[in-house]
Amino acid sequence: MTISRKEVEKVALLGRLRLSDDELDKMTTQLGQILDYMDLLAELDTDQVEPMAHALDVSDVLRDDRVRPSLDRREALAGAPNSDDQCYLVPAVLGACGFAPDSTCRRLN
Repeated sequence: MTISRKEVEKVALLGRLRLSDDELDKMTTQLGQILDYMDLLAELDTDQVEPMAHALDVSDVLRDDRVRPSLDRREALAGAPNSDDQCYLVPAVLGACGFAPDSTCRRLN
């Protein structure tokens, strides 16, 4: 499978990456090599390979959920650059919204 420079430009745009012409050329080559390797791996017969969720045999890697004291809301919001005393206010990424008076921020709670 190959990837075109135009596709790399679109991915860079979606990822909000500013790439120079040299970087676009390099990324096009490198992503093409990765996709070629994926094609090579796709040729392998994996019918007898058991699916796995992790490369290592691990179990119980998470701790138990327990209720315990945490920061109160004021402490949690103390370092926030923008809040409404209840939630963080963050810049709208996909357009304006109605949560903030100027409609440029949205609540993140």
